[in-house]
Amino acid sequence: MAEQRHRVLIVEDDPEMLALVREHLEGEGYAVTGAGRGAEAIAALRSGEFDVVLTDLRLPDVDGMEVLRTARETQREAPVILFTAFGSIETAIQAIRHGAYDYVTKPFALEEISLLVGKALEDRRLREENRRLREEVAGRYRFRNLLGASPAMQAVFALIRQAAPGDANILISGDSGTGKELVAKALHYNSPRAERPFVPVNCAAVPAGLLESELFGHVKGAFTGAMKARRGLFREAEGGTLFLDEVGDMAPELQAKLLRVIEDRVVRPVGSDEAAPVDLRLIAATNKDLVARIQEGLFREDLYYRLAVIPIHLPPLRERREDIPLLAEHFLRRAVAASVKDIRGFTPEAMAALLRHPWPGNVRELENVVERAVTLAGGDQIPPEALLLDASAGATPAALLAQAARRPTLEELTVEYVSLVLREVGGDKAKAAEILGVSKRTLYRWQRQISAGDTSSLSGTG
Repeated sequence: MAEQRHRVLIVEDDPEMLALVREHLEGEGYAVTGAGRGAEAIAALRSGEFDVVLTDLRLPDVDGMEVLRTARETQREAPVILFTAFGSIETAIQAIRHGAYDYVTKPFALEEISLLVGKALEDRRLREENRRLREEVAGRYRFRNLLGASPAMQAVFALIRQAAPGDANILISGDSGTGKELVAKALHYNSPRAERPFVPVNCAAVPAGLLESELFGHVKGAFTGAMKARRGLFREAEGGTLFLDEVGDMAPELQAKLLRVIEDRVVRPVGSDEAAPVDLRLIAATNKDLVARIQEGLFREDLYYRLAVIPIHLPPLRERREDIPLLAEHFLRRAVAASVKDIRGFTPEAMAALLRHPWPGNVRELENVVERAVTLAGGDQIPPEALLLDASAGATPAALLAQAARRPTLEELTVEYVSLVLREVGGDKAKAAEILGVSKRTLYRWQRQISAGDTSSLSGTG
């Protein structure tokens, strides 16, 4: 049986065939509408919504191609399956080129129709899920999600808006934790290349001897351990964006090869004499002073100018303290949404502590501090002691933990553990209940108790 009442339109001028297919699909749980003529089908398509369409190619008034065209105009996501006689297979193939999902030749078994309809609906579900995921990912990196009210960040946002639609190489500079990859993704997802891949690589994290193969690919047997060919990240990013993070750490000999790829727009895999053309946008990032590294002979000046066609500098958090409350509240809302707590904000003392802190780890450090504070806070506001901030910014983790005002109670530890599990599973209650070893009903009861401030009976599993 179908899991839900999917709506199916059947267009067939043979009344017996129409009744037979309709009865069969209704028996499998589908909501079926029948049409004996093309004009009737077109009217149904213009007035209703269907999840899948089955239509004969030969109809007494208009042909199935016209039904297909109307379906593509009115319900672009509905797959269209064609009924066709053996002698009309060529026409059916032509229809597939114009957007039909598949065809079945008469006579056919009803089980064949069931399989095709099920497959078409599953393909539609996957397409819709992929589109939703693309939109969700793209939505995270719209300009409005890059937070900062300070003049310095507003200038950065203005530059991103100007640069995103183009194709020029971009170099993003800034301290660790300032959000360089977030800016790179904003540039990609607001560009004409947004539907193509965004491929990041951290040049400092890949051993120098392997980075060339990682970027440009290699042929089988090019070196010891090369058991099979590899395309390389330049070709993986074809049509999209390649993000070279920490490019300032790239070895000088590899810098020369990168410069050649940028100039020639072709890559040559390690061990190969053949070059492959590449079409992509290059965005690089660094936390190093590349001008100083050029003077020290550690970075090529010509590569620097090739990468920094448009330079974007992200200021450290300590230079835009007016953004700290905005960012802290944003991270708080996100952490609370993934927990079972009802925390409304920061105490004035906690916010003052956030504003005083030097933030050597920048925005990333702030995010981590807020997440940790949500775990440690016991009331509806985050107090300064839950932040575990040290004025010297040099305390060890052990020293930070020693600042905690008191040891948590068993109930508080339970609350923190439930919150941790929920965050790890992205708020999936069923999965969290399974990990915690309780029923979903118990988990819901715990959440209600925690929200109400009554944690005295969290050990019960009724």
